[in-house]
Amino acid sequence: MGRIEFEIPKGLEFIEKVPNIDWSILFKKVLKEKLDRILRLKKIINKSKLTEKDVEELSGEFDESLYKRYHE
Repeated sequence: MGRIEFEIPKGLEFIEKVPNIDWSILFKKVLKEKLDRILRLKKIINKSKLTEKDVEELSGEFDESLYKRYHE
């Protein structure tokens, strides 16, 4: 398996001090969950018959609906 390195962002430095956590296992689990979700979404998108224009129109309608709901 490959190796991934990353910098801990500001605000999360405390994780370096958390004892007895196998970060490798945690990150593998989180990464797998996120990648599985992306794959499921890609399958849904590939089956969709909507055009990009259809999606933009629906998105605009959805945004407008949410705006009305929360600003009235």
